[in-house]
Amino acid sequence: MRDGFLLDPDVVHLNHGSFGACPVPVFEEYQRVQRELEEGPTDFFTRKVAKWFWGEAERPGRMLEARASLAAFLGVRVEDLVFVPNATSGLNAVIRSLRLEPGDEVLTTAHEYGAISMTWEFAGATLVVCEPEEIVVDRIGPRTRAVSISHVTSATTLVFPVEEICAAARAAGVLAVVDGAHAPGQLPLDLESVGADVYAGNCHKWLCAPKGAGFLWVRPEHQEWVEPLVVSWGWRDDADFAERHGWAGTRDPAAYLAVPKAIEVHATFDAERQRAVADLAESRLAELGFSRLPGEPAPFMRAVELPPGDRELWQRLYTEYRIEAPVYEWEGRRFLRVSIGPYNDEEDVERLVAALEALL
Repeated sequence: MRDGFLLDPDVVHLNHGSFGACPVPVFEEYQRVQRELEEGPTDFFTRKVAKWFWGEAERPGRMLEARASLAAFLGVRVEDLVFVPNATSGLNAVIRSLRLEPGDEVLTTAHEYGAISMTWEFAGATLVVCEPEEIVVDRIGPRTRAVSISHVTSATTLVFPVEEICAAARAAGVLAVVDGAHAPGQLPLDLESVGADVYAGNCHKWLCAPKGAGFLWVRPEHQEWVEPLVVSWGWRDDADFAERHGWAGTRDPAAYLAVPKAIEVHATFDAERQRAVADLAESRLAELGFSRLPGEPAPFMRAVELPPGDRELWQRLYTEYRIEAPVYEWEGRRFLRVSIGPYNDEEDVERLVAALEALL
C-alpha cells in the first residue's frame, strides 16, 4: 500500500489527519484534469466549466456528476450539497450568514477546531463552552442560536455523539452545526441520519482526495439564508443553493472533479487493518505512560497526553528521526497525535515508540 502513494519513503508519516495524502491513481486523475484546463483555458472555463457546474437537461455535466458521486457516498440529495475548498470555508459561509445579535450564544466545547471557534467570535457570538453531554442535558437556553460541535475532534481525536446532540438542538429550535472535517473516509456516513442542519466536511483528509476538496451540506429549509463567501455569476433571483455556491470566479476545479476517483480508490483500503494499527499505537504509547482522554476514539487517530517538556519535540521527531507526528498544547496540556493512513504499518509505530523513548 505504501507504494500506492507519493510520500517520501524516508519519512514515517503519522500525520495523515492534518493534510491527508493522495493515492497515485487519484493524483493522476487530478493532474489529467489540470492538463485539460491548461490545454484550453478559454474553452475549459467559458464552455466546459459552466456546463460542469450547472449541467444541461440532456447531459448532466462532469461537475454535477462529481457532486452526485459524493452525495451518494454521504447519503444525501445532490441538490443539498456543494463543493467548497475545505470544511472551514463551508462553515464560514454559514456562520457569517447568520445575523447574530449582541448576547446571542453558541454552545460548543473546548475540543473544537480553533479556526471555527474564532469564526463564531468574529461573527459576534458569545461562546458557551461545555462538555458534549452538557449540551444535551440542560445548556440550551433562550439566547442559544446554535450548537456547534465536531463529529471527530481534531486535537483530542474523539468521536462525539452528534446524532443525540443534533436531535436535542433541533427539538429546541436551535441550529445544529457539525464540523465533520475528520469524518468522511474515517467514519461511515449517512448525513440524513446525523440530524444536523448544517454539515461541512473534507474530502482531502481520510477520503484521500486532492487538497482543496471539501463540501457543505445544508438542509433545504436553511439554504435560502446561507450566502456564498464570494458572490459571482451564480447569484440570481431564481438561483438554487448549488448555483449560488457553485461559481466563485476563476479557480481550478480539478480537486473537485477527482473526488469520484478518490471514492473509488478509498473503497479498496483495509479499514480494519488501519484501526488495528491505531489500536497498537495507543497500546504501545500507553506502555510508555502516555494515555488518551476518555471517550470513544476516532478509528484511525489517537491523541495521547505527554508530560510537560520540550516545545521542540515535534521538530526533533522530524529532524532527528524523520517522523511526522504533531505535538501541541491543548487546554494547558501537551499532546501527541498519531494518524494512521492506509500506508502505515506496525513498523511505523515501533519507530515512533523508539524515538519517544530516546527523546523523553
